[in-house]
Amino acid sequence: MFRALVNRTTSVLKNPALVHFKRVPAVVSSVRCSHGKKETAEEFDRRYEEYFNRKDIDGWELRKALNDLQGQDLVPEPKIVIAILKACRRLNDYSLTTRYLEALKIKCGSHEKQIWPYMIQEIRPTLDELGVSLPEELGYNKPELALKSVYDMHG
Repeated sequence: MFRALVNRTTSVLKNPALVHFKRVPAVVSSVRCSHGKKETAEEFDRRYEEYFNRKDIDGWELRKALNDLQGQDLVPEPKIVIAILKACRRLNDYSLTTRYLEALKIKCGSHEKQIWPYMIQEIRPTLDELGVSLPEELGYNKPELALKSVYDMHG
């Protein structure tokens, strides 16, 4: 089978007339991107909050929505984060709460000093209600088995 594939490939390379390229107009891609209703920030927040508040959400749907949300160029509102934490606890997935909080902190980027304290202030009652600890409270902000730098060992 592999030999047949190699023979077909070499025959195509020897005879460029066998290769057909289909031209697609550039307009098609811009038309596809420009259709549809524009979603406001409030509608976006409500859509995700309702999605995570569903009682029948399963683990796959939760992770898929978290992945989609992490792919967005934004830090979600605290009400969405609260809905995510509650969904994780409904599914009894404590580790996902910890990993999501880690990812959320990283998502703050260069504005971490402004956004993260505000986020913690807003979600702290929910964290306490659900019994969820922050990664820093669990000691996950420092590597457990990290070695000293070789440049700091002798000196």
